Amino acid sequence: MRELAPQVLGAVIRRFHDFAAAEDAVQEALIAAAIQWPREGVPDNPRGWLIQVAARRMTDYLRSEEARRRREAEAAIQSSYLAPATDLENETDQDDTLTLLFMCCHPSLTTSSAIALTLRAVGGLTTAEIARAFLVPEATMAQRISRAKQSIKASGLPFQFPTSQERAQRLRAVLHVLYLIFNEGYTSSAGPQLQRLELSREAIRLTRSVHTLLPDDGEVAGLLALMLLTDARRAARTGPDGELISLTKQDRTLWDQVEISEGIALLTAALSKGSIGAYQLQAAIAAVHDEAARAEDTDWPQILALYELLKRMSDNPMVMLNHAIAGAMVHGPSKGLDLLKALDCDARIAGHHRLDAVRAHLLEMAGDYQAAITHYRIAASRTTSMPERNYLITQAARLSESTTSPDRTVPRTDH
Repeated sequence: MRELAPQVLGAVIRRFHDFAAAEDAVQEALIAAAIQWPREGVPDNPRGWLIQVAARRMTDYLRSEEARRRREAEAAIQSSYLAPATDLENETDQDDTLTLLFMCCHPSLTTSSAIALTLRAVGGLTTAEIARAFLVPEATMAQRISRAKQSIKASGLPFQFPTSQERAQRLRAVLHVLYLIFNEGYTSSAGPQLQRLELSREAIRLTRSVHTLLPDDGEVAGLLALMLLTDARRAARTGPDGELISLTKQDRTLWDQVEISEGIALLTAALSKGSIGAYQLQAAIAAVHDEAARAEDTDWPQILALYELLKRMSDNPMVMLNHAIAGAMVHGPSKGLDLLKALDCDARIAGHHRLDAVRAHLLEMAGDYQAAITHYRIAASRTTSMPERNYLITQAARLSESTTSPDRTVPRTDH
């Protein structure tokens, strides 16, 4: 259903021209499917079924609006939108997902609003998940998405694939949306599962579509390479019970070598074109990790150098956080802890569980085990991901047990 939802939404918007009402109609169709399909079986053409039900909901909505307004002129306008469900059914071979993706990133919207709207309409993320991705309150994000829908409606924007000039204007927002969708799928911000495979796979599918459309764009290729090189580790990231396994403890024979090879080939081709962007640099960092046969073989000086370049391009606190980790691996934990101090005053990340988790990790490396235990526990209390919480609690318990043993021997932490 997650894969079909944006396709159905695109088809309904294209016919009825009302973003907010179409989204409500599609949600109702999905609810109906969730109730009927388990009982009656999945139809032969599930997308056509969803489009037909959503179209009927839209028809009911428009007729209700017509009755409410009770104006003959308005009734005539509304009736022009009442498309028979069979007309839409015949269009089910057309995938409107990419058109919907670019529509949500229209330049009349702010970048943050475009990204939020696309995450809802195309990625299927909840408002709470999007708010966590942007590090803003859920109420703020809800207002942002609502305003974006109204702006789309007021613009009278036709539902059609953008021209080459329009694509260039919207591409940066589109790539950022896909990046966030992939990240939410790779490491879910909330819930009992570490990964939401349907999101990461959909992000890869959509990025492949954009790459097919723009094969010479280095950042599109860089983003696709980054996704593939990261997704290649997916099978090794969790244990039998869904528990998180750190990078250094993963069984690297489980890494997907096909994805790694494809990602490196994409990255190599993109870097050869001369212009280097942030996604290409992140992909290069992922490649360095993937090419290390063992954790201890990782070329941390190269990773640190890449993060130095990335910091010059991006004022992202997560980049600075990862730069601190790389700095610690090259120059020792004290250097990493010094680099973290700059983030304590950054409202975008201060109080985020990952800042405390990294600080705990570096404090353990430095031998300050009591402080490390404290920050592991703080990080665990701040995350809404159960696998991450369990992992952090386990790290604190491991240190607590080691520091109270007679020989006070503390095992080296995961890097």
